[in-house]
Amino acid sequence: MTTTRKHTALPKAKILIEALPWLTRHHGRTVVIKFGGNAMVDEELKAAFAQDVVFLRHAGLKPVVVHGGGPQISAALDKHGIVSEFKAGLRVTTEEAMDVVRMVLAGQVQRELVGLLNQHGPFAVGLTGEDAHTITAIRHTPEIDGEPVDIGRVGEITAIDTGAIEALLADGRIPVVSSIARSQDDSDKGHVYNVNADTAAAALAAALGAETLMVLTDVEGLYEDWPNSDEVISRLTASQLEKLLPDLSSGMVPKMQGCLHAVRGGVNTARVIDGRVQHSILLEIFTDEGIGTMVVPDEEGES
Repeated sequence: MTTTRKHTALPKAKILIEALPWLTRHHGRTVVIKFGGNAMVDEELKAAFAQDVVFLRHAGLKPVVVHGGGPQISAALDKHGIVSEFKAGLRVTTEEAMDVVRMVLAGQVQRELVGLLNQHGPFAVGLTGEDAHTITAIRHTPEIDGEPVDIGRVGEITAIDTGAIEALLADGRIPVVSSIARSQDDSDKGHVYNVNADTAAAALAAALGAETLMVLTDVEGLYEDWPNSDEVISRLTASQLEKLLPDLSSGMVPKMQGCLHAVRGGVNTARVIDGRVQHSILLEIFTDEGIGTMVVPDEEGES
């Protein structure tokens, strides 16, 4: 009687088969990924992120990466003797600071990310929201205690032109977009704005008709009752999220507002995932469990 040899690679085959329905569902679809948090500064996490994004590309998806660069901007401003100041949860961006922001985002963070992705092939192309009028903005003036506050060259997005990104995707490339926007006002001498990267990623996802928006962060997801509990909400609808927004911590507000904007703008799912976990993107997209919080459009009859 012959015995069947147990192949040591069998668990790998099972993992690939588990991914099959997800591969089928997402094939040919656009996925917008907001790159940030620890994943931006930890070398191993950066390398794993690049592998995940290239894997998506090879698996038939169309990844678009959007990034900010908070830690790198703060370090560069310190080096230039410019004080980092935040109001209403946003970085006050003077004309002088804007030059540094632009230099860091387009000249440092984006270049490094493009380089990491292109270790795996000629895929990544860097652009900023300025390029081809991809992102247009006006000056954002938040209110604190009912009073408008000037926070400098911080932009509020007014328009998205997806032409350049769609051309790159059609060519099999991976667009890497820095969160800088052109001014809507042609007479504006400064002509660029610093825009929140979570907001930019959500606006691009909606404009591109993306299948999903993924926001990397430094927590496991949206907690049910923080700080009393570390139970993560795995799934919630847009209306359920909207009710929670006023009670969220300031750091989570732009991320969750971005998720809400995306699903209300036609994106099928928006997910906040833990960027501290290696290969968190693949775990979220291609496994039954997923990791993090998924926001979905309202169900029939819900508002």
